[in-house]
Amino acid sequence: MEKHNHTAMHKVTEFVLTGITDNPELQAPLFGIFLVIYLVTVTGNLGMVILTHLDSKLHTPMYFFLRHLSITDLGYSTVIGPKMMVNFVVHKNTISYNWCATQLAFFETFIITELFILSSMAYDRYVAICKPLLYIVIMAQKVRWGLVLTPYLYSTFVSLFLTIKLFKLSFCGSNVIRYFYCDSVPLISLLCSDTHELELIILIFSGCNLLCSLLIVLVSYMFILVAVLRMNSSKGRYKAFSTCSSHLTAVVVFYGTLLFMYLQPKSSHTFAVDKMASVFYTLVIPMLNPLIYGLRNKEVKDALRRTLIDAKFST
Repeated sequence: MEKHNHTAMHKVTEFVLTGITDNPELQAPLFGIFLVIYLVTVTGNLGMVILTHLDSKLHTPMYFFLRHLSITDLGYSTVIGPKMMVNFVVHKNTISYNWCATQLAFFETFIITELFILSSMAYDRYVAICKPLLYIVIMAQKVRWGLVLTPYLYSTFVSLFLTIKLFKLSFCGSNVIRYFYCDSVPLISLLCSDTHELELIILIFSGCNLLCSLLIVLVSYMFILVAVLRMNSSKGRYKAFSTCSSHLTAVVVFYGTLLFMYLQPKSSHTFAVDKMASVFYTLVIPMLNPLIYGLRNKEVKDALRRTLIDAKFST
């Protein structure tokens, strides 16, 4: 679609973020709420990274992937959270042109990586339950690193490709982004030139990333379900389901939010609804993941207890 008249173009050096709300009475309470959320996110995810590194009993494939899930959660929440909180207390919510591009690139890198790490975790659970005798062989260290490094490299390529393509185009007179961070959809609305090709590329990449990673999760859990139903022991079934419950909860919450955003009918698709969904998956989900894996996981709680006892005696 054609954008604004090219005569209105000028060099954009910064953008103005409208934020979550323009109500001044809500700025201070929201700052406090999101500060607590971010601090819990950093503490939980950083704690999970350190714990899975320090405790030898957590040096298993499942916790290897969990460590990298925590890294990606910490990554994209840090790309968004601090800047958003600053915007609650400053008079004018601006972000420089270069930092806007940087924020978009890093956010896309971490969010795409998270999609495929969640699918790698589903494959790990499939191997653990359906092929337990070959688990250590199949999920060898080289395989684990391959399942983690491939998403990092792929997401970096995709994010750089999309960000460079977007920021090579010209922006029109308005520099107001109707969002609380630099995202591709509100940025595209500010472009002067025809954005049909860019929108199509973003749609293809977004759709493929979401559907491919979700397909891996669904197929893995389909095989897990079949294997569990074939078990004769109710205790074995309970153990199998309990090892998957935390991951399944994280998957439902994360993919459910993304599917809600993508599958909304156009008639009800608004920036306000997108904002609320984005707040949930950029700031709330990274806080929930370590709580889901920590509070529902006996091994993590035992490891935390051992680490605290060791730290106490070492002092």
